Amino acid sequence: MQVKQVETETEIKEAYGVRNTVFVEEQNVPPELEIDDLEKEAVHFVGYEDDKPVAASRLRFVDPYGKLERICVLKEYRGRSFGSQIIKEMETAIRKHGFQKSKLNAQTHAEDFYKSLGYQTVSGEFMDAGIPHVTMVKEL
Repeated sequence: MQVKQVETETEIKEAYGVRNTVFVEEQNVPPELEIDDLEKEAVHFVGYEDDKPVAASRLRFVDPYGKLERICVLKEYRGRSFGSQIIKEMETAIRKHGFQKSKLNAQTHAEDFYKSLGYQTVSGEFMDAGIPHVTMVKEL
């Protein structure tokens, strides 16, 4: 998979398309919660396999963290390390922006995946968009 930082209108539409498929269609997140007022301040990423958008995420800088958000991979492409690839690209961008810590709110079913990438759980379980989450952090 090739991960690109979004630069064009086409790329942002493709990232939103992947996010819509995963979060709205698959996980039943309300569309008004999926695309929010923070989109314009975020750095967006999209992953391509054979020129098809198959993964997406966004990154915001919330002192003192680079905050990883909306990380998703289309169902038929899961299990191929695409999630870890896009996260590594996000972590590289965080360091380039001068930050040394990353943070994310993980769906609890993905907590072990993030632990395998060095993230530590720092919160109890909470609900976001009707889905149980925990907050996780990592020193970069």
